Amino acid sequence: MKKVSNWLVTILKSMPGGLTILDSYILSQLIPTFLFGVGLLSTLGVAIGNLSDLANKVADSNLPLLAALQILLLKVPEFVAYALPISVLLSTLMTYGRLSNDSEIIAFRSCGTSLRRLIFPAFILSLMVTIITFLCTELVVPSANYQATSILITSIKEEHEYRQTKDIFYPDYENIILPDGQTIRTLRSLFYAEQFNGKEMKYLTIIKWIGQRLDQIVISDSASWNSLKNTWDFFDGTIYQIAPDASYSEAFPFEHQQLQFPKAVFDFASQGRNPYEMNIVQAKEYTKILQLSGDQKKVRIFEVRIQQKIAFPFVCIVFGVIGAALGANFGNISRGTSFGLSVGIVFAYYVFGFVTGSIGLIGTISPFLAAWLPNIFGLILAGFLISERK
Repeated sequence: MKKVSNWLVTILKSMPGGLTILDSYILSQLIPTFLFGVGLLSTLGVAIGNLSDLANKVADSNLPLLAALQILLLKVPEFVAYALPISVLLSTLMTYGRLSNDSEIIAFRSCGTSLRRLIFPAFILSLMVTIITFLCTELVVPSANYQATSILITSIKEEHEYRQTKDIFYPDYENIILPDGQTIRTLRSLFYAEQFNGKEMKYLTIIKWIGQRLDQIVISDSASWNSLKNTWDFFDGTIYQIAPDASYSEAFPFEHQQLQFPKAVFDFASQGRNPYEMNIVQAKEYTKILQLSGDQKKVRIFEVRIQQKIAFPFVCIVFGVIGAALGANFGNISRGTSFGLSVGIVFAYYVFGFVTGSIGLIGTISPFLAAWLPNIFGLILAGFLISERK
């Protein structure tokens, strides 16, 4: 751990502007505690949050042991992401508390160093962890969570709360290059089904375009995905061919017809992802699809969750500055006290976040405020703590 800490400090020194001796010293104290916190909290999170539930599924639902181990490993990135901001808080509280307890803060300040300057290394660490947290929650966690959910659905047929059962809209896009060289994104097909029972869709209407021209309309009583032939089986319907002037040119009734449409339509309906199984771009695209279906409740959920996904990494900065300010302002903070304070601050933050999120979900406040109010109040508190001792 000490080698990792020294390596990180060396990297920071090599950055443009570099670090002062003071910065390097405080960071060398912060980073080992931070790394220890990440390891400890991630392990506890995985053990407490998943082991008991997976053990019950293995015993009661016949979940294969190998599948349970895969799910356990896939859940690790999520708990690492949660552990990162808490570890920043714990690290800054303990490090600055020790510096204050050993009168090092007094010594630094007697040399003319302001509290804001002393807290700057904590801000640097918090900023780095904010970037790491954002990358983790965007690039790793959504995919891992979705794979874990897919394993549960495949292994024990577990119900997914976001599975679509009615009014399924699915737009399929493609990029078209215009004669002037400009690339535009346009609809290739628009898929609508009135009902879905998990295997079969009922009362379907599909509109297809070729380029920017309407080409075909398919109406069918039912359809299902044929996994053996990787195509759709449509039953009891009609294919309407559209002429270039947008009039009907021909109609082809059928009892059974295999048509090529994306399997993503079936996946979207049967294994719809929840907000924590999507990155921000995917969640925004999914929200547009939900808006087509008119499901305003789910639209609101996704709008709030998208803002929360953006706001969450910045709690690292909030926790880092608050922890440093508390540790520097109040001496005699032992490791036990630091841990207790960390638990209290984290609990207060997440309770406040839960309240504002819930208010946002019912539409009382905007999704932006629902997600960002805890961070805003946290930064106000941090500013107050810093201003107490200039």
